Amino acid sequence: MEPTPPLTLDPRPAATQPVESSLRRSMGPRHLVMIAMGGVIGSGLFVSSGYTISQAGPFGAVIAYLVGAFVVYLVMACLGELAIAYPVSGAFHIYAARSIGPATGFATAWLYWLCWAVAIGSEFTASGLLMQRWFPDVEVWVWCLVFAAILFGFNAVSSRFFGEAEFWFAIVKVAAIIGLIVLGGAALFGFHPLSSGGNHPFLLQNFATESGLFPNGFTGILVTVLAVFYAFSGSELIGVAAGETKDPATAIPKAMRTTVIRLLIFFVGAITVIAATIPYTEVGLDESPFVTVFSAIGVPFAADIMNFVIITALLSAGNSGLYSCARMLYSLADEGHAPRALKKLNRRGIPLVALSVSMVGGLASLLSSVVAPETVYLVLVSVAGFAVVGVWMSITASHYFHRRAFIRDGGDVSTLAYRAPLFPVVPILAFSLCVISLVGIALDPAQAAALYFGIPFVAACYVYFHFRHGRGAVRAGR
Repeated sequence: MEPTPPLTLDPRPAATQPVESSLRRSMGPRHLVMIAMGGVIGSGLFVSSGYTISQAGPFGAVIAYLVGAFVVYLVMACLGELAIAYPVSGAFHIYAARSIGPATGFATAWLYWLCWAVAIGSEFTASGLLMQRWFPDVEVWVWCLVFAAILFGFNAVSSRFFGEAEFWFAIVKVAAIIGLIVLGGAALFGFHPLSSGGNHPFLLQNFATESGLFPNGFTGILVTVLAVFYAFSGSELIGVAAGETKDPATAIPKAMRTTVIRLLIFFVGAITVIAATIPYTEVGLDESPFVTVFSAIGVPFAADIMNFVIITALLSAGNSGLYSCARMLYSLADEGHAPRALKKLNRRGIPLVALSVSMVGGLASLLSSVVAPETVYLVLVSVAGFAVVGVWMSITASHYFHRRAFIRDGGDVSTLAYRAPLFPVVPILAFSLCVISLVGIALDPAQAAALYFGIPFVAACYVYFHFRHGRGAVRAGR
């Protein structure tokens, strides 16, 4: 069923359309890149990548990450065009509301807000647990409150201060990844500057397993691809920050291209080195594969170094998540779909009320992870996982209907500051791959809970919007 466009799109070049936002535009391309990378590079790479390799095998894991990077490119191509057309803060639901319908925008916003609210709580908990390596006598909840206060301060000062904090957080993580690729890659070529050589594998020797290139068959790769999709989540944060970006028509495409290229190099490069260094039967979740590789090549204090890096990665993801949550609530209030108090800005242009509510949401999810980890928290985590793919589907569908309406209303595609290539192949292909990932979730008992809780949550958002704002609001786009 074809959605009825709630608003008439302006056929002028998207970059010239007026921007209704009182948030301050103080971030440049480097901030956008590091915000996106800060949201993506986290425990999924530093910790869970070992599980990915053990399931898909060395070569299968590399293929899975290549597929994930390809899907990210498709989604980012759609996002780039939309972010310039609607350069507003918390833009995901704006895209959907303008191009598909307000109810879809409403559901998208709350999905994404819940996704990051849960992530914030889990990042605090994991960081507190890691701090016990150095401070075993300090309770985890104490570190959770300390980190919460620090990240709240970063976000409350100014959007530029937040961007700078995220920039330096990301520098630490990127340095660790580059170190792994350079030192691990040198060891694979037989150069061991930090150790006596030992029993290191040579080049891709570990890829030739006794069970062939794909020891667990195609199923192992499929399940891994699903996990990789989630590992790449956060790249879409460029769209959230569009409303606070200087010269979005130039900065957003540049940041998008840079982010995709760097993620491809860092993720695929790191996974290749790890898979080539550690036999897939010996890698898992009991130790970060980064620690294993650094220890194997003779890096002193590898465990302590990586403990610091992983804590930085978790806080970086929490920093980006808190920013995203606050802007999503601000944007909902700006659209009239949340209390007006959430739209209030302080004198530095920060939506402080929305930021405070988001922090409370993050601390509530943290509390649920301690009090009810197998009930309430399981539901939240399942919906959060479902939300990642759901938001990507919303972005690609929004791009499809936006471009079609733009052309129908007389717009000249050649005048767009940025346009996704190969329309309509890119949005349709991206949407289809996301749907396939959801079908795969249904086939995997360990991940099926995401559908059991995610689909009812989305349905509840639509029902609430229908009764709260009425059918007239859906048609009018209010």
